[in-house]
Amino acid sequence: MDLFSKEEESEKIEIKKDAPLAFRMAPRSLEEYVGQQHIIGEGRLLRRAIEADRLGSVIFYGSPGTGKTALARVIASKTGAHFEWLNAATSNLDDLRRAVSSARARRSNNKRTVLFLDEIHRFNKLQQDALLPDVEEGTITLMAATVENPFFYINNALLSRSQVFELKPLSSSDLVTIMKNAINDKERGLGNLSVTAEDNALEHLAAMSDGDARKALSSLEIAALTTTPSTENTIKITLEAAQESIQKKAVVYDKAGDQHYDTISAFIKSMRGSDPDAAVYYLAKMLYAGEDPRFIARRIVICASEDIGNADPMALVLAVSALRAVEFVGMPEARIPLSQAATYIATAPKSNAAYAAIDEATKDIELETTQEVPDHLKDGHYKGASKLGRGEGYKYPHDFGGYVNQEYMKQKKKYYKP
Repeated sequence: MDLFSKEEESEKIEIKKDAPLAFRMAPRSLEEYVGQQHIIGEGRLLRRAIEADRLGSVIFYGSPGTGKTALARVIASKTGAHFEWLNAATSNLDDLRRAVSSARARRSNNKRTVLFLDEIHRFNKLQQDALLPDVEEGTITLMAATVENPFFYINNALLSRSQVFELKPLSSSDLVTIMKNAINDKERGLGNLSVTAEDNALEHLAAMSDGDARKALSSLEIAALTTTPSTENTIKITLEAAQESIQKKAVVYDKAGDQHYDTISAFIKSMRGSDPDAAVYYLAKMLYAGEDPRFIARRIVICASEDIGNADPMALVLAVSALRAVEFVGMPEARIPLSQAATYIATAPKSNAAYAAIDEATKDIELETTQEVPDHLKDGHYKGASKLGRGEGYKYPHDFGGYVNQEYMKQKKKYYKP
């Protein structure tokens, strides 16, 4: 085991006193870990696997600050295997090969290796493929973390060999607990600074952090270090100090991933479900995060036809007008016609009859024998058309007061059901 003595020492993570509070307060055990009880609560599969040191290859997926790396550190401190750390943003194929080579040497001495690969979504297909044989053979136990949906960014072969655990944004109560722990901790936190914080200050920091523990602790640290101590030499973090320390809320939103698709989906479904308040909320979130307003306007236009249609034809007129207004005036004023259109769509009567009709007709075109146009409906204006019987027998509806009963399809189908 002398061969690995230096490696074993390197597994211990040194935490310096001048490190950021969020890094210093990383949980050291499952008991200190706050949140994610749906995957590490008592009796849950992941917790049982960690406690038994029988964890297979896993992928932790979640927004920034939800505890992916923190959970990996807890596992590193508990497992009997050697723990190797790599970051896909700064590592290349050579780094990966060296890690795997060392793992093979350990395996020959009956020593397991857990390879933690942070930001695995940054590895390309070739780099991800390079992991497959050693994950398959058990040379390494892969533990990966990503902020992107793994089903979009990670090879199917690698996914099939791993369990995916989604970490949810932390609740406000979880964030408040984490901040209180940091205030009281004298070894790693702010306990030696005599810090007190008003409840509403911590609640504000939690609300503005959007489920991100790193952001909450960073803002708490800024507030503590920039607040002038009282005459009793205590630092009191008020609501005003909390608001100053966190400045503007950074909305968790990615323009090409889950947040983008989930939010626009919620926006459309809120309009369809006749909830103008929810629709405006999701609209505001997208605009605040920098979403293209033209993209939003196009979705409103589609919703106007798909979910309202002829139940209120003005919905489409207003939606198209909003799209033109967005292109004409631009942001930030474009938020106003977008809000007008979204709330109109949400409160208008609903009918998907036009949408259902075209889909049913298209399905028949795809699956059934295409119907021939009846002769009396065919074009009879060209020379020789009459010899072919084209247009003969057609009844002009206006000659009959606007409507006349005649055949328009040889095989009658009912598509439009208003």
